[in-house]
Amino acid sequence: MDVLIVEDDDLMADLLETVVAGLYSSIAVQKATSLKGALDLWHTVKPCLLIVDWNLPDGSGLEFVRQVRASDTSVAIVMISGRADRESILKAAHFGINGYISKPFNVESLHERLKSMVGGILPDKSPASLAEMLAGGLDTVIQLPARTDPASVLALMEHMNEISAGQLAERWQNDVSLCPRLLDVANRSSFRRTGEPVNSVRDAILVMGVPMAINQALALSLDITAAFSTDILREYAARYQQQAEAVAMSAQRIALALSKRGPQFYTAGLLSRIGELAVLKVMDQYLRQGGSLSKEEVAQSISEWAQGYGNRLKVHWLLPLALRQLIGAVHVLSREPVTQDLLVMRAGALLADSTNIENVECGRLLRQLGLEEWQKQNDNDGVARDD
Repeated sequence: MDVLIVEDDDLMADLLETVVAGLYSSIAVQKATSLKGALDLWHTVKPCLLIVDWNLPDGSGLEFVRQVRASDTSVAIVMISGRADRESILKAAHFGINGYISKPFNVESLHERLKSMVGGILPDKSPASLAEMLAGGLDTVIQLPARTDPASVLALMEHMNEISAGQLAERWQNDVSLCPRLLDVANRSSFRRTGEPVNSVRDAILVMGVPMAINQALALSLDITAAFSTDILREYAARYQQQAEAVAMSAQRIALALSKRGPQFYTAGLLSRIGELAVLKVMDQYLRQGGSLSKEEVAQSISEWAQGYGNRLKVHWLLPLALRQLIGAVHVLSREPVTQDLLVMRAGALLADSTNIENVECGRLLRQLGLEEWQKQNDNDGVARDD
């Protein structure tokens, strides 16, 4: 099912996308920023739901609605506008819309309104096979399972004027779904405005502002498909989450030992298992449609698809090239000359796994980084703590 969002404000469009993508697992989101772009997508995609802003840079959203209604009287249309007066609402209603939402809107209320609307227009179709869903998932919005619950985000909203970007980043730094979404949104906005990439969660929050970051967190926490439905998928997800956090901590420690800024290394480590988590999310969607999976099939699917999903998401989320390279170095170093930063990430990944502490590659990397004595001191500190 395709949903078209017509909104020229990047941050608002991305917030709407997060809300819509979390309604049902089969939704594919398309976005347009102009009247012309909306009409082009309407003719090619034929979405089942339209969410349209009133004011567009090259015309009115009402003109788009008028042209759509001239050929289709059944497609669901929701108008989004900063106009809340009676006259504007009646004018929009005259064009045959199904709903009208005034800005600024409440994310939780928007989620509920769209959920009830989308539930009535989902197309009937036979469940896809796991292979079809995994292949198709590479082209849709994948929102990883959120750790942040709605109640905690709503509590933050009551104090959003008192919270800094640094405080939010510290609170959310281990959420493997929220961090990449914030980086994705911030990079879309930052690239369009300045051409500069965003590499850390704190910087991402600074770009979009604390209120928008909190709204994004709430929208993501309302994703009804976020929680895995079976023990085996939950176990795999917990394992990859723990691995990612361990790499993040280890790489950050090494970076700080070399007097480098730690946040980008921590972020890269945290995102090092997004491919595996995305595959788990698609498999969960398959199970929710009535499919079944053995442990062997879960392991095989992760082995075959995780790298492709990881690479696709890094591009789809508009992660800066430098950050993508740091994430890639967690798994393997290229044969080309590598920078010290990439050595840090690879060494961090090896050190995060206790079975690799005596690994030949790990020792060689630490020597290249000039951290042999540092590691010995850390080993001695660890022994002292154990005693």
